[in-house]
Amino acid sequence: MDKQITVKELTAPEETARFWAALYAYFRRDLFPDDGSDPGRQENLDYFLGEEYRGAIEKLHARQGDPLYYLAFLRSGAEIGCAMAASYPSEDGKWFIMEFWVEPEHRGGGTGTACARALLDWARARGASYFELNAGEERRRRFWASLGFRPNGVDEWGNPCMLLPPEEAVPLTVERLGGPDSPEPGWQLHKLENSFLADIGEEALTEEKKGRLDAAVREGRIAFFLALRGTRAVGMCSVSPCFSTFACGQTGVFDDFYVEPPFRRRGAARLLARAAQGWCREQGMASLTVGCSAGDVEMYRALGFGLELGTMLACPLDG
Repeated sequence: MDKQITVKELTAPEETARFWAALYAYFRRDLFPDDGSDPGRQENLDYFLGEEYRGAIEKLHARQGDPLYYLAFLRSGAEIGCAMAASYPSEDGKWFIMEFWVEPEHRGGGTGTACARALLDWARARGASYFELNAGEERRRRFWASLGFRPNGVDEWGNPCMLLPPEEAVPLTVERLGGPDSPEPGWQLHKLENSFLADIGEEALTEEKKGRLDAAVREGRIAFFLALRGTRAVGMCSVSPCFSTFACGQTGVFDDFYVEPPFRRRGAARLLARAAQGWCREQGMASLTVGCSAGDVEMYRALGFGLELGTMLACPLDG
């Protein structure tokens, strides 16, 4: 009997109906079990079993570019589990694994790992260069870490992410956001900003704060620089212009300096710092300053911030 696990795309109406039934059972059983541990269980479950969620997923499934797949894992001709994954050729070959499960009666003996490896191979054969997923639970993080996934900040909503990095080395470029002629800020900036905030122990951006941030970028009150691997933003920094009475002219404040962990030590930090410094010179700014912790001083010195200006202190004014 053939024990090899294969992946099948589910496209026929009876197949997709079976997929949705299995997905709903997975939500009830594995994601939102009725064990009293989650006070918001019913609200979350109602959303994922509701029309709004299904409508959003089916819209993604029907789109022409960046397709979303309903998939089943087969062993000896029987469906033993499923996955839902979205392909993003427009984002440097990313595949985002949205859902993944093995049916309870087929778990154990490495079946989950075998299914995951089959999924990765199936996606690579269709152009996947790297993979990303959300992983908030420790058990889920351990499982995907065993397959090479690494913690990678949070997404645009503040949910923890993991990444299986691309193997191919691609030169990084830098793009500036800010002002009327630059690209819209977009979700990639929100994702990086939330990861930066999580890194320093702050809360993720609210929708209201995202709106204020985007407005500041569009109006040129702050300039963001994104480090890009192809079309994926893997790092960022910002410059906030301000008037200095010492220089009697414009200076800049350097902030929001963050590179996704799997893409560090590839030159992104230096590219970002040089881009920000070069832009400030073009704008006729007298200086670019940065506030940092003691542990980061040497890093910033190496990036060109060599002049000490004393100790920076702040007075919080938000209450």
